[in-house]
Amino acid sequence: MATKTEKEKLSYVPTDALYPEEDGEPMAASDLHRAQLFRTLSTLETHFSQDPTVYVSGDILMYYVQGVPNKSIAPDVLVSFGIGMKKRRTYLVWEEGKVPEFVMEFSSKNTYHDDLTKKMDIYASLEIQDYFLYDAEGLYLPSQLIGFELVDGNYVPIPPDENGGIRSSSLGLGFRMKDQGIGIYNPVAGGWLKTRAEAEAIRADVAEARAEQEANARQKETTRANTAEARAEQEATRADTAEAEVAQLREQLARLQARS
Repeated sequence: MATKTEKEKLSYVPTDALYPEEDGEPMAASDLHRAQLFRTLSTLETHFSQDPTVYVSGDILMYYVQGVPNKSIAPDVLVSFGIGMKKRRTYLVWEEGKVPEFVMEFSSKNTYHDDLTKKMDIYASLEIQDYFLYDAEGLYLPSQLIGFELVDGNYVPIPPDENGGIRSSSLGLGFRMKDQGIGIYNPVAGGWLKTRAEAEAIRADVAEARAEQEANARQKETTRANTAEARAEQEATRADTAEAEVAQLREQLARLQARS
């Protein structure tokens, strides 16, 4: 019987030894950069978790020319529809049969120039529909959040909406700056997307509130039952008292009639 570790290994898509899984580059330039990147990935993974055909990943090497291992790039964030959410060690375009619809780079001092030139040219040549850039420190890009959409083979800037947000047509989602950094919102549902931890915390709060409401309802019902029981006991006592008084009056009346 296969062990858990063996099962996990079997769940990965096979990878040709010609295509390494790492490029030796650091995943993030700073703690803030890393935190924002992880939060964005978690938010997108949570949002698309109900659709098993959507693949969300980050910092995975994407090889785009078969047999040429130096033709690779590692988007900080990618979303690809229709290929399934199974785990991958690399993204081989010719095996997947398609490129992602959405990629995003978290720009830093060492990457922002390539993000705006070399990488943009590669993503455009691959015909990736949406290309977004985010500058966590707010120091390197012309704007902290920039989005591009492919039009006739070239990337065209996506104009911000009235709230400064930028909408990705491929995802059907908007990206906007918030107090804690970048946020993602659903314009159809009209709400901010949550990370898995935030969604679980909300579900826990709702469950706790519901349990408290049910406990209060049970307490009220118990109180009403106790009140009704007490009222019944009072009425029974009054009835017994009245019956005793009537009996006493009858006895007194009988004695008076006997004397007369």
